[in-house]
Amino acid sequence: MTQPLGYFTFVLHSHLPYVIGHGRWPHGMDWLNEAAAESYIPLWQAFRRLSGEGRSAGVTLGITPILAEMLAAPAFRQEFREYLAAKIEAAREDQATFHRLGESHFHGLARFWEEHYRELTRLFTEEFQEDLLGVARSLMESGALEVITSAATHGYLPLLGRDSAVQAQVKQGVAAYRRHFGRDPKGFWLPECAYRPRYPWAPPVAGGGTGAVMRKGVEEFLSENGLDFFIIDSHLLKGGRAIGVYRDRFHALERLWERFASQYPQRPEEVAKTPYLAYLVASAPETKRPVAAFTRDPKTGLQVWSGEWGYPGDGNYLDFHKKRFPGGLRYWQVTSAKADLADKTPYFPERVAGRCREQAHHFVDLVKKILWEFREAHGTPGIVTAPYDTELFGHWWFEGPEWLYQVLARFQEDGQVQLVSGSQYLQETAPTSVISLPEGSWGEGGYHFIWLNEMNDWTWRHIYPAEQEMEELARAYAADPDPVMQDLLKQCGRTLFLLESSDWQFLISTFSARDYAELRLVMHHDDFKRLAGITRTYARERALSETDANFLALCRERDAIFPDIDPAWWARLEHPPEQE
Repeated sequence: MTQPLGYFTFVLHSHLPYVIGHGRWPHGMDWLNEAAAESYIPLWQAFRRLSGEGRSAGVTLGITPILAEMLAAPAFRQEFREYLAAKIEAAREDQATFHRLGESHFHGLARFWEEHYRELTRLFTEEFQEDLLGVARSLMESGALEVITSAATHGYLPLLGRDSAVQAQVKQGVAAYRRHFGRDPKGFWLPECAYRPRYPWAPPVAGGGTGAVMRKGVEEFLSENGLDFFIIDSHLLKGGRAIGVYRDRFHALERLWERFASQYPQRPEEVAKTPYLAYLVASAPETKRPVAAFTRDPKTGLQVWSGEWGYPGDGNYLDFHKKRFPGGLRYWQVTSAKADLADKTPYFPERVAGRCREQAHHFVDLVKKILWEFREAHGTPGIVTAPYDTELFGHWWFEGPEWLYQVLARFQEDGQVQLVSGSQYLQETAPTSVISLPEGSWGEGGYHFIWLNEMNDWTWRHIYPAEQEMEELARAYAADPDPVMQDLLKQCGRTLFLLESSDWQFLISTFSARDYAELRLVMHHDDFKRLAGITRTYARERALSETDANFLALCRERDAIFPDIDPAWWARLEHPPEQE
C-alpha cells in the first residue's frame, strides 16, 4: 500500500454543563437546545452524508459524559421539540412583520429560517428518531468516526484537590461511555486540554489542606482505566507562546488577561519536538503503560479559531451576535471583523456556498503543505491534529458544518492525506518516544489562569472541603449494603460532580453568564453540604426524616444523572503513588 503524504484528524469536543432542571433562557436549557439545533444535528448530518457517499470522516468526536446524559434524557427530547416549534413560529411571525413593512429581503430570510427549522425538526424526529447519541453510535459502528469520552462533568483535573476526585471523574467518564456506546473508550478529552504531571502538589488557595502531597499525573488515571490517548496544546509539547483559544470570543477575558499576562512567562521552545507526531507520556517513576498524546496544530488552528482573520470572520457569513427579538433569529452578515452591530449589513445565504468551498480548498492545501514539509524534513508521514469545540461549527459559525463537510470531502477526493481517528492512527503508526510534559492547558497563557484567578478563586475554597468530605463518607460507608445509604452516597457523588464542573469558573472569568455560574456553584455546594449532613445523620439513626427524604428525592429527580455512579471510587485510590 502506498504511504500517504500524511494523516489528518478533526477532534471535535462536544460539551455543555448540566442544565436540565436548571433554568431555560437566557441561561440554561436553551444552551442545550441551541447546540443541538445549530451544531450537533448539522454536524451529525454532514457525517451521515459522507458515510452515504462511501467516505470515512476520520473524525475524533468527543462527547462529554454529562452532555451524553442530557442528550439521552426524555426531558431534552420534549424541550427540544418545543424549542424547534417556537423557532418556526418566530420565523412565521417575522415573515408577517416584514411583509407589512415591505422588507422583501428580510421576508425571504424569515422564510429561509422557517424552512431551516422545519428540516431540523424532520431530521430529529424522523431520521434521527430523537436519538442523537444513537446516530453517533451508528456512525462509529460503521467506521465513519470515533467517539471518545472525557471527565464526568468536565472537572478541571489539575486543580481538583484530591486524587480520589480525579479518579472518580475519569471512572465515571469510562462507565458512562460504556453505557451509552456499548464498548470501552480508547480516547479521552482532558477538560480544557489541562494536564498535570506527578509531583508534590499543594492547594493553590486556603482551605484545601496543608502542605504538599504527592499527586499522580493525569495520564496515570487514563492508563489505569485502559485509555490510549488524549489531546494537548502545542505549547505543552514545545514551549513558546501559548495561543489561547477563547480570547477572540470573550472580550472580558482579553481585558482580564492583560492584567495577568506578566505572571505567565513563555517557556523556551524545544525545537526537537514536533506537533506532527504522537508521543507517549509518562510522569510516574514506576513502570506504567504510557498514554499517547496528540498535539494541536497551531497553524491550522488559528485559521479556524480566529474570528478576526480566520474563516469565520468572512464578511459574507452569518453574524453571531446581532439578533432580532423576540424570536432571536439572525438576519445580518459579519460584514467585517471590526463592524459593530449598527453597521452589520443583511445576510445573503446564496453567497456563502462558494466561500465555503474556496476556504475548504485553502485549508486542505494548507494541511498538505504542512505535511509535505514535515515529510521532507523527517522522512516519515506526520499527522495534523485539529481540535475545536464542536459548538464552533454551527453555533458560533453558522456555515461551519458545511465547511467541515467540504474539507473532509476534498481530502477524500484528493487522496494524498489519509483521514484517521485517534485510534486508527495509533493502529497504523505506533509511537515509541516516551516524554514528560509540564503542567498547563489550552487556556490563555497556557496555564490555569482562566480557572483560577482573583474572580473565581473563592470557588475552590468550597470545592476542596466538599471533596474531602466525600472521600471520608465513602471510606466510612461505601461498603454499607443499606440501600438508603447507597442512595445518599450516590447523590452526594452526583452533586459533587456538578460542583466540580469547570464551566462555573470559565463563565465567571468570561462574564458570559457570571451570575448564573455563581448561583449554580453555590446551589450545588449547599446541596452537597445538606446531603452529607443527612448521610451522617442516617449513619447514626438509620432513619430519614420526612423532610430529609423529600430533599433526597428532589435532588435525585432534578439531577438524574449517572445511574452507574460508584461511591467506592472515592473510598480507595487505585495505585496510590506513595506505595509504588
